[in-house]
Amino acid sequence: MIDEVLFMRHGRTTFNLARRMQGQIDVPLDIVGQWQADQSAYELAQRYYWAKVAAVARDERLLAQPGPRAARRSDIDEYRQAPAACRRLTVVASDLFRAVQTAHAFADLLGLEVATDERLRERSFGRWEGMTREEIREMDARAFASWRAHTGGELAYGVESRRALGERGAQAVRSLVAAHDGDGTTTLMLVGHGSWIVATIQTLLGMDVDDVSELGAMRNAFWSRMTPRRRADGSIGWLLEEYNQGPRIADAADWENGPAELRRPGMPLWRPIV
Repeated sequence: MIDEVLFMRHGRTTFNLARRMQGQIDVPLDIVGQWQADQSAYELAQRYYWAKVAAVARDERLLAQPGPRAARRSDIDEYRQAPAACRRLTVVASDLFRAVQTAHAFADLLGLEVATDERLRERSFGRWEGMTREEIREMDARAFASWRAHTGGELAYGVESRRALGERGAQAVRSLVAAHDGDGTTTLMLVGHGSWIVATIQTLLGMDVDDVSELGAMRNAFWSRMTPRRRADGSIGWLLEEYNQGPRIADAADWENGPAELRRPGMPLWRPIV
């Protein structure tokens, strides 16, 4: 039974840096995006360290053993009898590579596998994919303004609606929760994309996905957390426990641009949209 769902956005890509509509174009993390994914992974691995214990308890091959001269072998029963062994952590990522990379930054630290699910893909931006905001505005200023105002002007260019996106995400979450009903107590980590995460959370909470005042955008490699509440009639309600949270280093460093030692000469800097 899943009692916690963690949503994590992928790290930065060159399309994020250039402010290009990434959508479902398969773009890998850039060097700063990998750093972001790693920093969040290190922080979350501390919180969810129990998942490594649980993984070892289920698969003895993950437990390192000393050589023949050692006084004794590592004791698998220490892991199997630990309270942590009763829980599971399942990692599912969008099948787009930037999400898979971000998922592995976390999962590999704890010895967990990463499954992929195309239902977690980013919003499709149709004919706008690969374009910058300036290029879209030049092509159709009215549609661009309507998109920014959440009034649907982008739909004329084959962009997936926010409502369809949120429903796609919510259905995926509900399906994954139902699929784990027979398992032990489980944390589900979903690694995906900013628009997908926001629309999915809004839909699960019964919010209007087209209301610009509801939730802000997710930052790269930040996470949100929800807990399901099972009702007497068998339906599930949702509680938003954390939203758009990041590692402690994000408050002390230039999160969007990474540390200076990662920036090659001439690398452009990420700047917020004004």
